[in-house]
Amino acid sequence: MNNKMIARILGNILLVEAALLVVPLAVSTLCREPAQPFLIPIALLLVCGTLLSRAAPQSRALYAREGLVIVALAWVVVSLFGALPFYLSHSMPTFADCFFETVSGLSTTGASVLPEVEHLGRGILFWRSFTHWIGGMGVLVFVMAILPMSDGHGMHLLRAEVPGPVVGKLVSRLGDTAKILYGLYFILTFAEIGFLLAGGMPLFDACINAFGTAGTGGLSCRNLSVAAYQSPYFEMVIAVFMLLFGVNFNLYYFLLIGKVRDVLRSEELRVYLIIIGAATLTIAWNISHLYQTFSSALRLSFFQVASLMTTTGYSTADFNEWPTYAKAVLMLLGFCGACAGSTSGGIKLSRVMILCKSAVGDMRQMMHPNAVVPVRIEGRPLNAKVLRSAHVFFTVYILMIAAATLLVSLDGFDILSTFTAVIACMNNTGPGLGMVGPAGNFSAFSSASKYVLSFVMLAGRLELFPMLLLFPSLWRRRSLHH
Repeated sequence: MNNKMIARILGNILLVEAALLVVPLAVSTLCREPAQPFLIPIALLLVCGTLLSRAAPQSRALYAREGLVIVALAWVVVSLFGALPFYLSHSMPTFADCFFETVSGLSTTGASVLPEVEHLGRGILFWRSFTHWIGGMGVLVFVMAILPMSDGHGMHLLRAEVPGPVVGKLVSRLGDTAKILYGLYFILTFAEIGFLLAGGMPLFDACINAFGTAGTGGLSCRNLSVAAYQSPYFEMVIAVFMLLFGVNFNLYYFLLIGKVRDVLRSEELRVYLIIIGAATLTIAWNISHLYQTFSSALRLSFFQVASLMTTTGYSTADFNEWPTYAKAVLMLLGFCGACAGSTSGGIKLSRVMILCKSAVGDMRQMMHPNAVVPVRIEGRPLNAKVLRSAHVFFTVYILMIAAATLLVSLDGFDILSTFTAVIACMNNTGPGLGMVGPAGNFSAFSSASKYVLSFVMLAGRLELFPMLLLFPSLWRRRSLHH
């Protein structure tokens, strides 16, 4: 384990976080709010970051294990320091609440312990949603975009942080790939801000909602979320951009370089759009008796489908009150998630496609034992390693949900609230059902459960394995060194 190189990269990450905290500090200053909640964390980050970044490793090489450990440690440490503004401003009663809220923001989950948010200072509200924007594309991807990485081994960091079964470079240099991804991220974010401003939304609210949409996070500056604006225009703008941020960012790059046919041939994109259309229509039909017109039911259905499919978590209606079919479909959409290579959570659509096609192939092979039935995605057969990775991911995913549900159930709440709280955190969707529905929050859980759920949120955001690698017993064997 290259400990000095790990320390050096973590130091650089802390320095970047200190720079990012200057933005909410400026917002607090402009709004004449206390600066102390941001100044103290910035000072601590500068000291710790400078000390760690001075580590002088003999080798700058990074291998798979170091990449996984760096990503996991980075997200935990960034969350710990990121919780300090909440704690120092007394926005929440305990550090467990502050840590949960920060992890929820950075992991783009959108679960909250706050029953009301409009009483918070503007600087704190800005930081709360800015964490969505930072975590959406990834802390390490941002660092790779602005700092040189080590000897070409930064790919291990990208694989550990970017969601999806297969991760590759868009261009030959990894740093340029990170810059392209963040460039696209910037363009879409500012485009949404522009559309919201054009509809009359205040600049502060437009930034908050755009950050939540870009990171598919869903923390709002209004108690009633997007429903507070009572504007079909705002609902449609946010819904469309949620869906855009749920698309694989590689496809936007292909559009920029003129490879339109590659985009149109994308099997994952077609399945994504078909699921959205089918879910929207069937849910609208299922809830139509609750609203005066079918168009109202269709609009509310479209928004919630977009929100849950992309695991954003914004709401325009309390779907906890909808019929069972509608709630079941929304929960399944949260499990599925949007496209790989997007900012959404969940299992990822491409991985679901692999699992389904693999199951169909296995059943065909049972009937025709001598047949060779390859699993094809995007027209190409998948190798055994990718297939095995998808099956292992799903197995660990189910086991982790089961373990977390057992731990959180010690609080004694009903099974619906407990189970959907865990899956909402694992899938980074935010709202669940029962007491953690769109009109509820996570404040009633004990501090121990909030730390468990925080771990689950980070595990879901980082595709499980980086967080599991924090347990030394999993990588002591020599065979796992590289």
